[in-house]
Amino acid sequence: MHPAFSVIIFTTLSGAGYGLLSWAGLYAIAGHLPSGQLYGFTVMALSLGAVTVGLLSSTFHLGHPERAWRAFSQWRSSWLSREGVASCITYLPAAVFGIGWVFFGAVTGAWAAAGLIAALCSVATVICTAYIYRSLKTIPSWYNHWVVPNYVALSQMTGALLLAALSDLFGYRLPGLYFLSVAAIIAALACKLGYWRHIDSDAPKSTLNTATGLPGNVRLFEAPHTSENYLMKEMGYRIARKHAQKLRRIALVLAFLIPAGLIAIASLTGGVLPAVCSVVAAISAMAGVLTERWLFFAEAKHAVTLFYGRKLDQAA
Repeated sequence: MHPAFSVIIFTTLSGAGYGLLSWAGLYAIAGHLPSGQLYGFTVMALSLGAVTVGLLSSTFHLGHPERAWRAFSQWRSSWLSREGVASCITYLPAAVFGIGWVFFGAVTGAWAAAGLIAALCSVATVICTAYIYRSLKTIPSWYNHWVVPNYVALSQMTGALLLAALSDLFGYRLPGLYFLSVAAIIAALACKLGYWRHIDSDAPKSTLNTATGLPGNVRLFEAPHTSENYLMKEMGYRIARKHAQKLRRIALVLAFLIPAGLIAIASLTGGVLPAVCSVVAAISAMAGVLTERWLFFAEAKHAVTLFYGRKLDQAA
């Protein structure tokens, strides 16, 4: 699939924003969230800002962005519609949580309960986003059980790293946050490696035989088009296998190895070094997830390319 920059930005930023919001809500209900109002404003502004920018950027991928509101009516059958509905619902408890934190310095009781609801809604929204791709049977690399855990794990990983960075910048050391950040990195890494192993080893379920319904050794006699068309550019986008492997290594280093190392250093040091390490870890992770998300789209192949003589496991 042709990687659309707007969708890459959307899934990366919204995932990180929802992850940050969910961790803040969980720390609030656990009674360990600092009540500093400037700290609260920064956390809420970054989380809801990232979510909002991500959601708005996704509309640029639409042919008619002004009609995006119509998607909300199809929530019974469309994961895209469910995502839109879930994202709007999330703003409500998040707003209550933010008002209590920012204006009253309150992060306990009913305010913390609103934070917990916002956290649950955040995870639900990320799951809906993942199911937009997970539900597409025509794209084998997306139609598998690894997609949803990957989206949730990467969201929680980037959210934890952002919360650690902001907490260190404001001089707060939240109990267990470094440990949870590293645990989230390990979980996300395991999901990502599992996903890559699956798409590399899974045999294509669609072939020319299944596409045409004909028995025997079906071969393409003549291509339906003599030049590239829209379908081939969008659905048949190909990336060289050597480039994909290179980008995978870059994603592994930026998203997982560097952040894990820096968070480990931050947990063992004092002064300004923890803040520097955690901020760089968060930036590195975001860059790595952007790379990973580009690959998520670039490595995906649509079954329609079978009619153009390409195999679903074929690389450029």
